[in-house]
Amino acid sequence: MALVSLAASSRGNPVSLKDIASQEEIPEPYLQQLFSRLRKRNLVKSIRGPGGGFLLARHPSRITIGEIIRTAEGREKESSIGCRRSGRKCGRIERCKTQGMWDSLESRMEEFLDSISIEDLFRETPEKIRREVRA
Repeated sequence: MALVSLAASSRGNPVSLKDIASQEEIPEPYLQQLFSRLRKRNLVKSIRGPGGGFLLARHPSRITIGEIIRTAEGREKESSIGCRRSGRKCGRIERCKTQGMWDSLESRMEEFLDSISIEDLFRETPEKIRREVRA
């Protein structure tokens, strides 16, 4: 929500975290932590001084929701729903009947989130995104 708000508000000018926090009703201390991670991953850039704030570091069409979520959660790679990717050791992975389902779910979720950009959310209606999920 914060990056979609930034894309909508910036129009080439930096936007303060205070403005984003107010507009999206997100605590500013949380946004400070989040934007620190986003800046390190080159998703946003900060502008210091009077009139400073944040801008998207890349065009909104080149920043995916999957990339944002992984960054916000502090993950480098895909999610860890199933045991195999999470590194958990239960001793049953080789004979687990559900592991293939979890692996498939992980892959589909990642593909879906990586197929949606900030620009898609900024320009499209929520109903269009819902239709694409059903397809």
